[in-house]
Amino acid sequence: MTTFALNYDYRCPFAKNIHLHVLAALRAGAELDVTFEPWTLSQGHRSPGEGDVWDNPERDSEHLALFASISVRDQQPAFFPAVHEGLFRARHHQSLRLNTWDEIVPVLKAAGVDVDAVTSDVATRRPAQVLADAQRRFEKVETFGVPTFLIGDDATFVRYMTEPVSDENSAQIITSLVTLMASQGDLNEFKHTRLPA
Repeated sequence: MTTFALNYDYRCPFAKNIHLHVLAALRAGAELDVTFEPWTLSQGHRSPGEGDVWDNPERDSEHLALFASISVRDQQPAFFPAVHEGLFRARHHQSLRLNTWDEIVPVLKAAGVDVDAVTSDVATRRPAQVLADAQRRFEKVETFGVPTFLIGDDATFVRYMTEPVSDENSAQIITSLVTLMASQGDLNEFKHTRLPA
């Protein structure tokens, strides 16, 4: 079994693609031990002199989906896969910004989540601290964005262009990727010169 962490920000379409593949691979029974870790793209786009974005309540709306997912992951983990997939699909298939509870709560309810528990947890700002801790862990290995796989102390950014076609196919894709990452540390860059037709 391959153990790794994988970061996410619901705003990124490439994070959406790879996370849908990972979730599909898990459904197919792939031998993966994955920890889903939040990451905010906003941290790298701060104004000069601005503090960390997770410490600024005025920026909470742009992280609301992350905070909700952290709460579900930590306190209602059985529902996390459905919520995680639902939030990615809401953002990229329905074009929702996911910066209000009105947009997020339907995803939580569809998954069977105790919504009151999530909103109460988010109100404590505990998920903001979890986001900060996760971001700093990934930054220690020079992570610059999502989606980044972390296997041991080795971080690998992956830009995958398409969504899953089947759970079994996703299991093959993700297993191949993490096997390559774990076994070929000397492979630093592997990139097609053109986008697929």
